[in-house]
Amino acid sequence: MNPGDLPPLGPRLEKGGTRFTVWSAADALSLCLFEGDREERLPMEGNGQGLFTRFVAGIGAGASYGLRAEGPYDPSNGLWFDPAKLLLDPYATAIDRPFIYDPRLAEYGHDTAALMPKGVIKRALPARPHHPPKFTPGGLIYELQVRAFSKLHPAVPPKKRGTIAALAHPAVIDHLKKLHVSAVELMPINAWIDERHLGPLGLTNAWGYNPVSYFALDPRLAPGGLAELRATVDALHDAGIGVIMDVVFNHDGESDALGPTLSLRGLDARRYFRHEANGALINDTGTGNSVDCNNPVARRLILDSLRHFVRHAGIDGFRFDLAPALGRLPGGFDPAAPLLLEMAADPILADRIMIAEPWDIGPGGYQLGNFADTFLEWNDRYRDDLRSFWRGDAHRLGALATRLAGSSDIFGKGDRTRSVNFLAAHDGFSLADVTAYEHRHNEANGENNRDGHGENLSWNNGIEGETGEPDIIAARQRDIKALLSTLFASRGTIMLTAGDEFGRTQQGNNNAYAQDNAITWLDWKGRDLTLEAHSFACAAQRAATPALMATRLLTPDDVQWLRPDGGEMTDADWNRPDGNALVMRYRDGPAICVNRSGAAIRFTVEGIAPFDVAARSVTIV
Repeated sequence: MNPGDLPPLGPRLEKGGTRFTVWSAADALSLCLFEGDREERLPMEGNGQGLFTRFVAGIGAGASYGLRAEGPYDPSNGLWFDPAKLLLDPYATAIDRPFIYDPRLAEYGHDTAALMPKGVIKRALPARPHHPPKFTPGGLIYELQVRAFSKLHPAVPPKKRGTIAALAHPAVIDHLKKLHVSAVELMPINAWIDERHLGPLGLTNAWGYNPVSYFALDPRLAPGGLAELRATVDALHDAGIGVIMDVVFNHDGESDALGPTLSLRGLDARRYFRHEANGALINDTGTGNSVDCNNPVARRLILDSLRHFVRHAGIDGFRFDLAPALGRLPGGFDPAAPLLLEMAADPILADRIMIAEPWDIGPGGYQLGNFADTFLEWNDRYRDDLRSFWRGDAHRLGALATRLAGSSDIFGKGDRTRSVNFLAAHDGFSLADVTAYEHRHNEANGENNRDGHGENLSWNNGIEGETGEPDIIAARQRDIKALLSTLFASRGTIMLTAGDEFGRTQQGNNNAYAQDNAITWLDWKGRDLTLEAHSFACAAQRAATPALMATRLLTPDDVQWLRPDGGEMTDADWNRPDGNALVMRYRDGPAICVNRSGAAIRFTVEGIAPFDVAARSVTIV
């Protein structure tokens, strides 16, 4: 049976009861209904081709359930059937509590009903009318982790802090509008489980990149479930702001061979996960397993999940974590892989904003610039080249110019830049820490400072970390302003991580995924208001300058590259190792004047009165 031809999967309310439909390779599957601690097991009817169904009279919205699968247990051959394991239905749209890691979840024969969240039957929300996305390429994407963003926000009511509902608060929306945010990008909000090494360290996963469910939202972030997400999306849409979900389809939280059996592994591991010829799990993600995104069973699950959030919550688009997984086939990455083609052709998904993180650690895993024209792509070359320039590295003028203009060297196969320009993201140093730390400081992660990137293209302005020296504090603020100004002056889509506009710090931690505490919680009361005002001003100037928000790739007729004295840049100018200043002049728009030197420079541009550009700064005239 082709999974694409299956009837709707998951629980469906019908007259007089609920019909449950599940895909599994098990020999037998049981539906488990719960009332408190009482469990009733009902055998499901299989068709011999992977489809199991059961109609239960008198069961409706609010009921709790799980699954148990019977079959051979042979992990070395991708068979993990264990009827002692209660499994979450992959299509359950809600769960009754968060996942909490327990080593017994991985023990064969240990009953896990008391340890597992249960699926909760929900009445489907009415489908949203299909409207074009609020976000259009060229705007500002604002990346945020829901809990960290609002946990300390003084204007948000305490009960809503740390939840999706907080994003609908007028004070939050006012801040977003001052930044001219085009879309918020929500770091993972699907239900996740902690990695098994975190508990003994007294840590928890703060980011959510370890999902168990691709449908159910995590109750810690969305205590109001899908209705909470939908109401927040509506509020942001009313303010002209789109909503992009960060989704993780490259792996799930069941990890490696020692990991817990929670859902996909216990139902059909051979189809959901990629395996070596010897039966071992492939680990192209660094998390223990890799979802086989182009197997028809996994492909159906992914497409149904995406449609679910568009149809019922009005989501404008998706950012795909470790996106090469979406196009990985036995022969390598293919931008025309079945899943990617189906996404592009789907009537619900075709017009959504799709953003790739175009790298993972698998073979051929670096695919920047190689996704289809329908995708935007995180551009780490932009991040690295701009950091190198402002750090003072030699021979960086050419790289600066290429990134300011939209990275045609990467995206030149089309007529538009698909670059998502960013200088910092959730993963790595915060923007302020780029100017305050030369080295990572991840001791709080409990891995002896071995985790996280070793090279961050950062600098500390003379002292590593916190300091009370006024001159160094001023130099760091100057550098952050220069970085922000460059980002806002860059052509194409830009991304800012929440808090970088006012100087958030992670105290030098560049892998803060396990820090659900003050290291990642935004300090709204202690924010740098001078830096924030600079960000607001940059955002307003960008919003008023169409050339910067355009995505068409520039031609030589569109722009002039000038020295500060107004002369055309020559090969010698581009190749000077100490080159630190230039003018990018749009023929039908602004002049962007960059000065990396330690002193002010007078710029003389034809048609514009001579003006000074301060040391280490960017000016748009």
